[in-house]
Amino acid sequence: MYEPTQLRTFLAVAQTLSFTQAARRLGLRQSTVSQHVRRLEEATGRPLFVRDTHGVELTEDGEAMLGFARTILAAHERAAAFFTGTRLRGRLRFGASEDFVTTRLPEILEAFRREHPEVDLELTVELSGTLQARLEAGRLDLILAKRRGDQAELGGEELVWQDVLVWIGAPRLRLDPDRPVPLIVYPPPGITRARALEALQAQGRAWRIACTSSSLSANVAAARAGLGVMAHTRGLVPPGLVELPARTGLPELGAVDFVLRKGRRRGTAQEAVDALAAAILAGGDRLHRPR
Repeated sequence: MYEPTQLRTFLAVAQTLSFTQAARRLGLRQSTVSQHVRRLEEATGRPLFVRDTHGVELTEDGEAMLGFARTILAAHERAAAFFTGTRLRGRLRFGASEDFVTTRLPEILEAFRREHPEVDLELTVELSGTLQARLEAGRLDLILAKRRGDQAELGGEELVWQDVLVWIGAPRLRLDPDRPVPLIVYPPPGITRARALEALQAQGRAWRIACTSSSLSANVAAARAGLGVMAHTRGLVPPGLVELPARTGLPELGAVDFVLRKGRRRGTAQEAVDALAAAILAGGDRLHRPR
């Protein structure tokens, strides 16, 4: 009833909330993406997206289809692997930003290991800038990291989803407009650190570093204690913290992209990289939803 090709296209649109970005990810024309979605909607008899001049949003039926699409595609891939007799092997060095610790990435990795038990999966959790450097140096095979929305695309990248950076802090935090903004930041080369400092400097607003840590848990603990504010992805705001209202007068921070980027491997190692990348893209909507 539901064509795998159409389901893959549906997932790409659902994750990027953009027909243009989905077409780019899949290597298709935008008209083909629209056609796939239309045919899937005809098959279900329900609208899966609401489209207007402002963007694309999932309907309630579209939200329901997310789970069904992942299940159907996973079964399809298991059947294909069984009948072709292919088994992935080798060492796969995967790096992920700590932003994903509280998402369902562990579930995606667990399912991948279950499907490919002969792949030795090594996980590195680091700052996005550090992950990019290790990939360039050949020390990682695949990374899931963030980049600034105004940054040029790098080779081998695939967009998982887009979001915006916002200021977050404890619910009762109050900022004194006459005093420097207390900041909770990652050390260099933290992307959110650089963007926060640039935005405040452009606004001419004074700031001070209240806490620096490469650990998301430590920064979140400092923010919950009311030590200061931090720049963070809107879709991944940790429990106990809130987006600060516009009346604080803090500057806008702009967009952020979450991307997969592959290294330079060949043969069976590259097959394992491609398989994990496909699994992450298929479950991309679960990466910006807390567990």
